[in-house]
Amino acid sequence: MAGPEFVTFGCRLNTYESEVMRNHAGKAGLENAIVFNTCAVTAEATRQARQAIRRAKAESPDAQIIVTGCAAQTDPGMFAKMPEVDRVLGNEEKLAEASWRHGANARVSVSDIMAVKTAKAQMIDGLKERTRAFVQVQNGCDHRCTFCIIPFGRGNSRSIAAMDVVEQVRRLVASGYSEVVLTGVDLTSWGADLDGTPKLGSLSSRILRMVPELKRLRLSSIDSIEADPELMDVIAGEERIMPHIHLSLQSGDNMILKRMKRRHAREDSIAFCSELRQRRPGIVFGADIIAGFPTETDEMFANSMRIVDDCGLTYLHVFPFSPRPGTPAERMPQLEKAIIKERAALLRAKGQARLDSFLASEVGAMRQVLVETEAMGRTEHFAQVKFASRMSPGAIVKAEVTGRGASHLEARLAA
Repeated sequence: MAGPEFVTFGCRLNTYESEVMRNHAGKAGLENAIVFNTCAVTAEATRQARQAIRRAKAESPDAQIIVTGCAAQTDPGMFAKMPEVDRVLGNEEKLAEASWRHGANARVSVSDIMAVKTAKAQMIDGLKERTRAFVQVQNGCDHRCTFCIIPFGRGNSRSIAAMDVVEQVRRLVASGYSEVVLTGVDLTSWGADLDGTPKLGSLSSRILRMVPELKRLRLSSIDSIEADPELMDVIAGEERIMPHIHLSLQSGDNMILKRMKRRHAREDSIAFCSELRQRRPGIVFGADIIAGFPTETDEMFANSMRIVDDCGLTYLHVFPFSPRPGTPAERMPQLEKAIIKERAALLRAKGQARLDSFLASEVGAMRQVLVETEAMGRTEHFAQVKFASRMSPGAIVKAEVTGRGASHLEARLAA
């Protein structure tokens, strides 16, 4: 096996950082290595990483196994004890070029992530095998939701300077990317630690103004309670901002939201979606919702079911609650696993029904589709499209939606 292979779990930020590591490892001449960039958001994510590590070592016994990412940051000892693992790198260490040079042989190199106060821009020219580019604008989180371990893997919130973000977008567009996705751990907190405390709305406006050749700008998951007025104006009025917003809701019940230590109420989320839908008709929303949070009653769960309709959600990411070590939610009264599983299934069925309705409404529409593979692409609303003929990845094409499958649209090139 020549050159390092990267296995990336979890979020878009990890995908971006894997490309940074790939560049560092390539410059260092690292060969015959498999790098696992792990996720810690759920116990299942960590279990999958461990399983993949064991499988990779069995298939490539001579390969060096390097483990990094949030699970490695929060529990380096667990991975260090695995006989398959050669090195463990923390989330700060993985981005340092020196960590990938020959002679950087410390088996475990994981520092205190809370001591990191600034975010350094890491420039890339593309992402392997991807036609949509991710751009890191922020890292870490200052909030302490009771279920979440991610701040302990990522540290406190820190922002990339606007000029560096613009330069990164320019480089990616120059490399042929038509769509860029702004990403971070707590995206809407961007700018709070920078001079003048700018907001995400001003960053989005600046990118669109200073990179006029960028065809599509997309926002990853946002916290709607932090959306500033300029961000609302940009989403509502800028056609190059994609009409698809993913929200970090987590629950539709106010008591559970308080116990989660979230900063919004269900009414805030409903009002946010209503305002944007009024100002930009046709916009669609996705959301993360946790099923079976500790103390969740049937009535509280029913509020989460109702918010799917109340917010008019199209895409639902459902997470069965799993206690993360050291978080306050771990110490709360837990629900039975069977109840959590049942509620997750009900939420997923609700989400599928909403998606079914949306896909049916799209048949006959004309859409601008970003081609991702020879056979598949995504519309402005992030709906997956299957083409009737072979396409050229990376292009944006006008397509007529001719039908639908269970989770995708079917389309042909418009005449």
